[in-house]
Amino acid sequence: MTKIILRKGREESLRRFHPWVFSGAVAQIVGQPAEGDLVAVYAADGTFLACGHYQIGSIAVRVLSFDSDVLAPDFWEVMLSRALQVRRSAGLFGSAQTNCFRLVHGEGDNLPGLIIDWYAGVAVLQAHSVGMFRCKKQIADALKKVFGDALLAVYDKSSGTAPFKAGLDLVDGYLYRSEAFRDGEREVLENGNRFLVDWTEGQKTGFFLDQRENRALVAKHAAGRQVLNLFCYTGGFSIYALAAGAAHVDSVDSSAKAMSMVDKNVALNGFTPEQHTSFCADAIEFLRKVPEGKYDLIIVDPPAFAKHRGALNNALRAYQRLNAAAISRVAPGGLVFTFSCSQVVDKEAFALAVFSAAAQTRRSVRILDRLNQPADHAVNIYHPEGEYLKGLLLYVE
Repeated sequence: MTKIILRKGREESLRRFHPWVFSGAVAQIVGQPAEGDLVAVYAADGTFLACGHYQIGSIAVRVLSFDSDVLAPDFWEVMLSRALQVRRSAGLFGSAQTNCFRLVHGEGDNLPGLIIDWYAGVAVLQAHSVGMFRCKKQIADALKKVFGDALLAVYDKSSGTAPFKAGLDLVDGYLYRSEAFRDGEREVLENGNRFLVDWTEGQKTGFFLDQRENRALVAKHAAGRQVLNLFCYTGGFSIYALAAGAAHVDSVDSSAKAMSMVDKNVALNGFTPEQHTSFCADAIEFLRKVPEGKYDLIIVDPPAFAKHRGALNNALRAYQRLNAAAISRVAPGGLVFTFSCSQVVDKEAFALAVFSAAAQTRRSVRILDRLNQPADHAVNIYHPEGEYLKGLLLYVE
């Protein structure tokens, strides 16, 4: 393996098991690694520190192991088995009520650059690094060994996530299909609610699995309420609210494909047009036109407003405007569930943006709960940057 030798004193983050080596910490590269190659990282005094995937950019190495076990032939099988055990211990694998979850969450499962979501036997893979993209066939083979006959297919959806590099065949497609697999939209269960998932055409891997517990919390508060679900995608929060006895739910998203899937999911769960209305519209513009007091439960779950630190200030202003509009329009005694999935917006900054929004409306607002990502989107304690989803449950007088 190529050797990456660090500058003197720059090994401390690796000794604390942080899984990234920044390019500024590198003193010397002994060899000529191609992007995605496996490399070994050493301290300035020659002490071995870690192995990982080499990449060109501000992060020079994404660490796969702080030992040399990354070279073992069963490495991928061992790592995927460990990830599955975490989901099994969280009651997700083998559940009669839920058969979709995140199997691998990048650094949270000590596999930086890799996402795998499980949809009732179908594993949808996304590589976020060249190294993981180059390993995708090994990963598919390991999935077969770990899951056996329970694995129906492995779909690679890395074209929108893997870095564009010459020589990479960034075309989505199946890495494995069993004889029992039938292509097309797949029905999954989440806490007993039924959803259709389209991993080939849908956003991300097809469904936003990270909101499972927050959807369940919405259900606890939805009975008898008039609900507005903004940025609804395929209607996850809407279905939970309807199942819990909401008086009526309006779902809003700018994607016509998403709204078509919302309607399918509403029908799949046995709800009627009298209980639910779909609006294919810009969520922010829709909210601005909502009469004050029409809804007593509003869900604000926008896409990431900031994907890098350079966009942070604009994102915070956008969160403030959006939340001010929601807080000002919700009925007295109403609830607002508001979220940010922008990794560069931390919990404190998001809470401050919502505080500023509430102050702008001059309404009395209480925080009833602070919300985050579920167990299958685990955060590596040595990599706090992995805690990306944050939310607040607000009571507005």
